[in-house]
Amino acid sequence: MTRWCAALLLSVGSPLVLQAVALGQEPVPSVQERARAAAAASRARTGDSDALRSNVVTPGLAGQPIATVDGKTSFTPSISCQKSATLLELLVQPGATGDLGQVRIAHDRDFDGAFDNQTQLPVPVSGVCANGVIACNPGTWEGCRAYAWNVDESQKIGLTQTAMTRLAGCYCLNNSCGSNLAWGNMAGVLKDLGGGVVGALTTADPRIGVAQAQVEGPVIRYIGAQTTACATNPAVDQTRYKAAPTLLAGDAEAVAAASSIFQAVKASPAGFGKAQQVSVCTINRETSMSSPDPQTIITRSSGGYATIAPAPDRLSFLMGSPGDDSLKGGKCGIFDFRMTIDVGDGDRLKAVRLARYYADDWAQVRVDGQLVASGPSPWTDMGLPPGKCERGGPFNAAPAVDLTTSMTPGSHEIWLRVAVGDEGEAFAQIDADLDLACRASERVVDLCAGYASQSHCHLKDETVDGVATFRSGVGTGLSPLPQTRTVGTGACTTQLTRDFFLRERRYACTIDTGVQTPPDLSRSAYIIDRSTETLLADRARTADGGVAQTTRPFALPERGSVPACEAICKTRAARVNSDAAPDGVVGALQNSPQGWDTYYHACTADNVCPAGDGEEILSACGCLDDFPQAVAMMQTVRLAGADLVCTASAP
Repeated sequence: MTRWCAALLLSVGSPLVLQAVALGQEPVPSVQERARAAAAASRARTGDSDALRSNVVTPGLAGQPIATVDGKTSFTPSISCQKSATLLELLVQPGATGDLGQVRIAHDRDFDGAFDNQTQLPVPVSGVCANGVIACNPGTWEGCRAYAWNVDESQKIGLTQTAMTRLAGCYCLNNSCGSNLAWGNMAGVLKDLGGGVVGALTTADPRIGVAQAQVEGPVIRYIGAQTTACATNPAVDQTRYKAAPTLLAGDAEAVAAASSIFQAVKASPAGFGKAQQVSVCTINRETSMSSPDPQTIITRSSGGYATIAPAPDRLSFLMGSPGDDSLKGGKCGIFDFRMTIDVGDGDRLKAVRLARYYADDWAQVRVDGQLVASGPSPWTDMGLPPGKCERGGPFNAAPAVDLTTSMTPGSHEIWLRVAVGDEGEAFAQIDADLDLACRASERVVDLCAGYASQSHCHLKDETVDGVATFRSGVGTGLSPLPQTRTVGTGACTTQLTRDFFLRERRYACTIDTGVQTPPDLSRSAYIIDRSTETLLADRARTADGGVAQTTRPFALPERGSVPACEAICKTRAARVNSDAAPDGVVGALQNSPQGWDTYYHACTADNVCPAGDGEEILSACGCLDDFPQAVAMMQTVRLAGADLVCTASAP
């Protein structure tokens, strides 16, 4: 007996194992084994859209039992008020030309389980879009007309003619693009048609929820339910936010006021005395176009006797007494003529000059008291001329003296001083050349600078020229392309290209409104800063009000090994490019309509690639890294959406 027990102990390994074997018990699975089993069961029931729909969505909307992840418990949910296992049925019949000669839609509008509305499309379907269909001359891509799905007030499904640019995801399926496309891709065609109908139906009545139930040959059936309200009227509380989103804030405040949990958190030390205020502001680029009036640039405010415009961009200011022998000077008389010129916009003054002057007998021209010209010979002082006063006739000069630097913004005095012996006359002409070109002006008005400079405010949302760049405090990664806008009206217009014109921002600012001090988080900061993977540091307050610092060994539970990645494989399948655009079928515009669809599959547990029918394996199971290809494709799409500028030169 002793030898038999010893041998049994040696063969099994320990008395515990012997006891378990003797009693017929199995070893208890480890925590990791139980977690992996639960994850596998969850993945089997909800790992992809088909599994989620068949195991949860379809039975839930149809009022059928739903099993838990482990399959041990089932229950029948009631998440809607009215259900219909046959909410929608769509039947197609391809013709000899490849077009869908018949498309019939049956609809249960009142959720009583019976179809009460039948719709047959009045046109053959040559192409299918995400939100409509295209009807062309049968078998061709000529005479095409675009239609969008539409649901009227009585929930009758039909088509409304529209522009093709308002449709999305269009492709051709008649014989002009290939043979047997409809029959060869029947399941996909039915899903695309049904998806467009469902989208129009749920847009018309937000209460309705639908799920694909089954595709059988040329038929697709949907189940559905009223998922948000039991009332027959779609305008109920649960759907009114779609029409008036501003109501949501007030309703949320009312619900929060009635919630004991919310009020408890609000009154806690962490929440008491703190409030968050959301402020809206803009950074706006204001632009304008100016075409100035010459009088706003330079004008004669006093003195002189005339202002003329010999050209649209020139003004001439005249002064003196030009009439023959209009001045009586006796032996030698001095006459002063003064004219005041006001300069408004000096930047638009191209040039100002003394164009011409003459006198009988002597003349001086001064600007703001400074001598700029004299004749017939130099006369520089304020006394009488340096020679005989009577010259026996007039002299005439055209010096074109540049006065531009003297014409600063403000008032300037032009002084014509004349000496006349016996009888004579005097004249001076000041010319101003103007810049009357249209000018664009801009300024950035930043009303957000105050919020951005405050440490207790952070950017919550931002929209730049209609593109959301921040949402809920997180950058979206999107940025707008440079915008070009036309500024001005009529003949005075120009185009400005800028990085942005309008930034609309929402800042969330924390406001301290209370009396309570915030909680002390220094202990947690101490633990985080001083602890390691093997040592736990702590600092706690003692009974006498002091602080005690402690350390003790620390170890994380043993973590099992995991694969470096989820093994995937890459495949491709041949595809004829039948996508449609306003200019025609894309494949017809290419050198070869042959294309490829690329697929990525998660490999099975035994490292086998689950390639579909007609798929060619490009990369076997492994840790694939196609990031460079993904970046190249995204860059291609981005550049394809950029504006194209076509230029041409004369031969």
